[in-house]
Amino acid sequence: MTYKPTTMTNTTPANDALVKRILSLPKSEGRRLVAIAGAPASGKSLLAASLTEAVNRAGRTARNIPMDGFHLDNRLLDIRGLRARKGAPETFDAEGFIALAHRLKGGGDVVYPLFDRELDIAIAGAATIEADCDIAIIEGNYLLLDEDPWRALLPLWDLSIWLETPEAVLRERCIQRWLDHDHTPEAAVTRAEGNDLVNANRVTNAVLPADIVLCHDISGQTA
Repeated sequence: MTYKPTTMTNTTPANDALVKRILSLPKSEGRRLVAIAGAPASGKSLLAASLTEAVNRAGRTARNIPMDGFHLDNRLLDIRGLRARKGAPETFDAEGFIALAHRLKGGGDVVYPLFDRELDIAIAGAATIEADCDIAIIEGNYLLLDEDPWRALLPLWDLSIWLETPEAVLRERCIQRWLDHDHTPEAAVTRAEGNDLVNANRVTNAVLPADIVLCHDISGQTA
């Protein structure tokens, strides 16, 4: 049988159908994991924050957990010759992130790292999800990547969402992201095209099946 995901158009900050789908996840021992995956600048963080807020308002307890806390330190990237590729799958502690996903699934209090974009460094032990929080909404580029070791994550997701975003929209957003970090226009284009869009193509061309595919229109309308 051919796998066919649910396809939706992303038009509201907290897509009502997505909220209902998350709320329908049954409570049980441990914790439910919702994965929001997509290319760089596809709108994952904004959607995850919006859904987390909506789920909490509806009476379930949810926490938004970003994958970015598992960026490898710049010093280690320098040793490995990977600083220019920061953000690529091999520049993350994938095994550490997979271990966190297993701990989250098991329930209980779980401490996890966060990434400080201003300092460009991951901060260990920066956040915690409490035992009474029964839904973790996790966002990251590679949550559905069909490469080892990332593909080991797929069985852990109780619900997976893939953001399908036009390449032109990704390019514009990636360039603007570097402009916002005080890059010159030329440097912003170089960073976006030389790394961000390379990573975007990599993950888009090797994405595992998602339960829901959330499509953006060409204007780049996002959550």
